[in-house]
Amino acid sequence: MQRVKYRAIWISDAHLGSRGAQAAQLSHFLKRINCDTLYFVGDMIDFWRLKSKVYWPWQHNAVLRRTLQLAKRGAKIIYIPGNHDEALRQYAGLEFGGILIRREAVHRTADGRKLLVTHGDEFDLIVTRQRLLSLLGAAAYDWLIVINRLYNRWRRWRGRPYRSLSQYLKLKVKSACMYVSRFEESLTGEAHAREFDGVVCGHIHKPEIDDSGDVSYYNCGDWIENCTALVEYGNGEMEIIHAHEFLRDFEEDDTAADQAMEALYPAAPLAL
Repeated sequence: MQRVKYRAIWISDAHLGSRGAQAAQLSHFLKRINCDTLYFVGDMIDFWRLKSKVYWPWQHNAVLRRTLQLAKRGAKIIYIPGNHDEALRQYAGLEFGGILIRREAVHRTADGRKLLVTHGDEFDLIVTRQRLLSLLGAAAYDWLIVINRLYNRWRRWRGRPYRSLSQYLKLKVKSACMYVSRFEESLTGEAHAREFDGVVCGHIHKPEIDDSGDVSYYNCGDWIENCTALVEYGNGEMEIIHAHEFLRDFEEDDTAADQAMEALYPAAPLAL
């Protein structure tokens, strides 16, 4: 099995249990990597969706299975719950199958920098103070994802590249841009006050690396639209990896593997 080795990997916002989750891409990515430390930076399982409707096809199980395989190969796996999987916060400090649950984590890079690792929802005033608005926003986002996929099918038919409607709208709406800016400022301010060199987070589904300030800001993105991970190389260098590009060389093998799995699980996905 050909695998790419990284010193550390950060993944967030897979939202397993929701129809928007690109679990097949994530399981393929986990299959093709090795690392010393893997951080799940919140919202990996979407308990908000699972409360209203159970949806858990085999691709979602494949993510869990390949995570456990990484742990067996020696990777240290740290799970930091977010707002959609906040029920797991009560288990902080415990270990399940080689997966450590933590409220937050501290990561030391190869070049000696100290990074705070947190999901980021605790720095989001909408989540912390306006719970109903947050739930309505999540529901609206689900519909936008459905529209986005139909829109991009039309674009593929016309021979045009993928385009994210939600990212486009965020850039066009001034209040959304201000929200993202305040979110970043809150996190970097917290990291600076606690004498960290940088902060790694998820939550807002916007992959980004910003080393321009005194405190570096890293957002590992999501696996609903962007399918991105933040990785650290052996020299401490950080990069955002886009799974669609990363997996291109393995596409034929992974398609064959998926067809074999579908033959084992021919029934429709569980959806009650």
